Amino acid sequence: MLKADGFDEAVMGMASIWRDGSKVDVLVYDGNKMIAILKKDDMTYDEAIDFIEFNVEGAYVGMCNTTL
Repeated sequence: MLKADGFDEAVMGMASIWRDGSKVDVLVYDGNKMIAILKKDDMTYDEAIDFIEFNVEGAYVGMCNTTL
């Protein structure tokens, strides 16, 4: 199971989902908490959204990608 570095406080739990015909376990994150974490690192709201869209939602690192 993969996890997004630096976002442990935003983990909501685990989910079993079907992806590419296989059942996989993934971590589920609270997107609003992820934004709050990034804003603590001096990102604006818009920068945080862009970061999450590109680096989390847009990243394909295998069947066990994290889920927002």
